[in-house]
Amino acid sequence: MTATIGGGPGDTGVFGRQYDAIDRAVELGTASGRLISVSFPETLPSDADGEHPLLDRVHEYLDGAEDDFADVEVAITVPTDQRSVLESVRNVPYGESVDIERIVKMTGGLDHEEDEDLRTAREALRANPVPLVVPDHRVRNAEGATPETVAARLRDIEGVRSV
Repeated sequence: MTATIGGGPGDTGVFGRQYDAIDRAVELGTASGRLISVSFPETLPSDADGEHPLLDRVHEYLDGAEDDFADVEVAITVPTDQRSVLESVRNVPYGESVDIERIVKMTGGLDHEEDEDLRTAREALRANPVPLVVPDHRVRNAEGATPETVAARLRDIEGVRSV
């Protein structure tokens, strides 16, 4: 989470492009050179700028280039326990998947045998403001913020097995 995603502190706005590989658009929200949101709308808003270096990387990723987006600096505004879960998800390598219990085990302060902690992890995945960069599509048996049709396609691109 160390590299800014564009032109620095003045890089603020909404950026997006349509991608045939997922039959959707990818829309990015940035503030002060940090990624604050990723979504997958069916159509882009008219004010979305199509030129952004991260969109170029997304294009390459969707074409099969391995990219874990680990250097993309994000600004996540969620409760601390959810932030910890999302940081654990961010550590799941490209091309691999884990179940929700493993994510909880990877997250300090949470216990995979506690229903409340599993619920916290599931809530964090559903509230994930930056899917793809925090790859909730790599977590099995839990719904993430990435629409399921897009998540399935991302797993296919990465060669992630669903078992």
